Amino acid sequence: MKPMKNLLTSVPVESAGEVFEQILNAGALRIERIVSRGHASPESGWYDQDEEEWVLVLQGSGKILLEDGPEFLLGPGDCLNISAHQKHRVTWTDPAGPTIWLAVFYRR
Repeated sequence: MKPMKNLLTSVPVESAGEVFEQILNAGALRIERIVSRGHASPESGWYDQDEEEWVLVLQGSGKILLEDGPEFLLGPGDCLNISAHQKHRVTWTDPAGPTIWLAVFYRR
């Protein structure tokens, strides 16, 4: 058994891009901590995943745009479920401090 981890500590201070850290991988279920600091998805790219994704903002804030839908502003405690193959992108994260996301990927 791995030791318990606090998701709000050991946060990278500077990074050229978002930092993705796998917390758990159990086949049909995968959990990641994502740390953003003023980062956004490339203008030309959309995430298009085979898995469903439930994302929760633990700290900071960010915006997620759905290709065929609205843009969501998420802050601490806000969550969003994104269906498999729902194209989406991060359009903004707070440049003043880290935005810490908890992303849960799963298959139905």
